[in-house]
Amino acid sequence: MNSLLERAEEKVRSFLREDSSGHDWWHIHRVVQLAIRLAKYHPEANEEVVLLAALMHDVGDYKLHDGDEEKGKAFLHQMLDELHCPAEMRTLVLQIINEMSFRGGVNKTPPSTIEGKIVQDADRLDAIGAIGIGRAFAFGGANHRLMYDPSVEVQEFKTSQAYKEAKGTTINHFYEKLLKLSEGMNTEVAQQIANERHTYMQQFVDRFLQEWDGKDR
Repeated sequence: MNSLLERAEEKVRSFLREDSSGHDWWHIHRVVQLAIRLAKYHPEANEEVVLLAALMHDVGDYKLHDGDEEKGKAFLHQMLDELHCPAEMRTLVLQIINEMSFRGGVNKTPPSTIEGKIVQDADRLDAIGAIGIGRAFAFGGANHRLMYDPSVEVQEFKTSQAYKEAKGTTINHFYEKLLKLSEGMNTEVAQQIANERHTYMQQFVDRFLQEWDGKDR
């Protein structure tokens, strides 16, 4: 790993060292490893850009900045300044991060670069399967959300702001986001990984609801 990536890793690790919402350093680590795995199938991708974007993709997330998107953006730009990131790479990384957000499913336009597609796939793969289940409940607990309440309906969001402001249950989050992710993968290998993780996650939700009503054997 080159000097820029090493310094970025150190800064991101320090920033996220105490997070307990599922956006901790180990989430970043897994996304980086998945991105490396996917990039091997796309030699046309700039691996340094992929890795830096994977490392930095959550630094400016509003969820880590008291819900303030502008504060998050400013923090991301500040960190890139401190890293003395080259201008061309900085532009590419910011573009990737800007294009990869789920935004309540409202933004259905795929990333415009192969690097962006790889990083988005890696991030979304870490949101499904066994890890995705764990992260969903970690996020719910950190944000004081109920695991489940049958009286709270699953929502379909018409705007990204509505998604941002929603306070539904963790099980609803599976239907509102997590169970939708596998159908939107950009790369063939990510789709293969996603299919298996999606099946496992769907089985978990089905089992959860069986046990909720006492219908398990």
